[in-house]
Amino acid sequence: MARRRTTPKELPDAVRDAVERTVQATVGSADRGRSRARGAVDELVDTVDDLRREAEARISKGGRAVLPATQEDVRAIRSELRAIARRLDAIEKRLPARKGPAKGSRSKRSS
Repeated sequence: MARRRTTPKELPDAVRDAVERTVQATVGSADRGRSRARGAVDELVDTVDDLRREAEARISKGGRAVLPATQEDVRAIRSELRAIARRLDAIEKRLPARKGPAKGSRSKRSS
């Protein structure tokens, strides 16, 4: 852009015009930057929402959400396992004693 010669009388007007053009360019640039930032934030929010929905869909099985076990849950499971072990021990005590395999049983099967 070619420079225009200004006289001392026109100098304040030229400065005012230059400042005004600079301000307008800065405002326009700020608006574009704000618009780009807003678009980036909107895109980020959409991505997070999509990830959240996908995670909920993967976690949700048959209408039940799979959640990590609490310490209370683990204690309850251990208690149930101990009760099952006691019942199994009682059942095994009532069973007749095991005898070894009958002699010759293998030879009868193979013939």
